[in-house]
Amino acid sequence: MPQALIIKKVDGKPGQVYYPLQIVEVPKPQPGPNEVLVRIHTAALNHRDFFIRQHLYPGISFTNPLLADGFGTVVEVGPNSNPQSSQLLGKKVVLTPSRGWLDSPSGPEDPSKFSVIGGTLLYTAGTGQDFLVVPADELELAPDHLSPAEAAALPLVGLTAWRALVTKGFNGDISASAVAGRNVLVTGIGGGVALCALQFATALGCNVYVTSGSPSKLDRAKLLGAKGGVSYKEPGWEKLLAAQLPLSRPYLDLVVDGAGGDIVAKTVKLLKTGGVISIYGMTVGPKMDWLMQAVMKNVDLRGTTMGSRAEFRDMVEFVRKHQIRPVVSRVVKGLDNLKAVDDLFEDIRHGKQFGKLVIEISSPDEESASKL
Repeated sequence: MPQALIIKKVDGKPGQVYYPLQIVEVPKPQPGPNEVLVRIHTAALNHRDFFIRQHLYPGISFTNPLLADGFGTVVEVGPNSNPQSSQLLGKKVVLTPSRGWLDSPSGPEDPSKFSVIGGTLLYTAGTGQDFLVVPADELELAPDHLSPAEAAALPLVGLTAWRALVTKGFNGDISASAVAGRNVLVTGIGGGVALCALQFATALGCNVYVTSGSPSKLDRAKLLGAKGGVSYKEPGWEKLLAAQLPLSRPYLDLVVDGAGGDIVAKTVKLLKTGGVISIYGMTVGPKMDWLMQAVMKNVDLRGTTMGSRAEFRDMVEFVRKHQIRPVVSRVVKGLDNLKAVDDLFEDIRHGKQFGKLVIEISSPDEESASKL
């Protein structure tokens, strides 16, 4: 019997409760027209899953499977499907981690219909299960160079980083003449989005600088191509960063940030006139200061979250073209290995991870063998 990973409802206030994980048996779903059945091989955690367990995420579900990131094999195509759907049979795929946003660069066409999948009420889909029915047009062929764990690590953080860096940060223009040589600061390196932003910007020829509270994470970021980095725990870290910028371009063009807090105050003197701060999260707090100094310098503050189906397609193709490998922090085996899965959540709680945390649910090799 197929299984799914859900949260169990217990009493407690948002922010104080911590819903336990639970494995339930579910019937094997059947695809309809232009739908496919995907056997999930690997699924990855995101910080939102930790928020869901604390009831700090809107519209959570206690019956729909958790997790938004997934990689698997198309094992069945629904009846009366179009040729494009039928061609996916037997293919390795990555799943769009959200629904309800087609291609508008501004944001979801109808915000009331947009949601990340996994553990929420609006859409029943979640990758924390053995099998998942997916609309065929919500899949991309997985880049061949990625391992199963790397493929599962890509979707949500890759999409978020792509929109923050390319759509918002570079106004969609990633020609070499437009972005090569630009100085980009990526804060909070070690998180999945920050690491993808580092890898994407490096592939575009940018000079990337990073911040972290961990010296070892700064060192590992440099191995991935970062030109330099500073600890945000160091008083006056912005001055230390300024000393690392090249003499030929002694300013930042773009800041990609997921923390908020005092990021404007810390970077306003480093940013060029008209520079951009692209913020995809505010983990420090829900409010932040905006300074008159930033106004006078024409700094552009841009909020960004997730991305569209079109941006997801572009991001996957970019990863394929540049042979980028998402960073995986740790992999555990077994969806029903609840102790090990709980330990992944503890990595998030204590900020131990450098890259994505992945659950191996089934083996692609087993799927291939079953067809022999």
